[in-house]
Amino acid sequence: MTLGKSVQVNLHILEKDYVVACPEEERDTLMASAQYLNEKVKEVRDAGKVISTERMLVISALNIIHEYLHYKQEKEQYRDTFNHEIARLQEKIDMALLEINNST
Repeated sequence: MTLGKSVQVNLHILEKDYVVACPEEERDTLMASAQYLNEKVKEVRDAGKVISTERMLVISALNIIHEYLHYKQEKEQYRDTFNHEIARLQEKIDMALLEINNST
């Protein structure tokens, strides 16, 4: 997959504006990511336990990565369960076909 033309995207995170270049087809995802980050940083700031901007960003990033890893682990568990069920069903099908072949 080739990426298209690069565009400038204006992002607003923690009362600061950032201009970031990204492929045009990734613009919406980048904006949603910045909005999500901004929400998480505000949650940390509003909790009042972290003072510096740098620490707020680090704590927010850690929280986001923790969420991501949790969802990734869940996805892998679902995939493993799904694959196990497919193998189980395939075995049942094979047994049924064997019975059919043996009875003819």
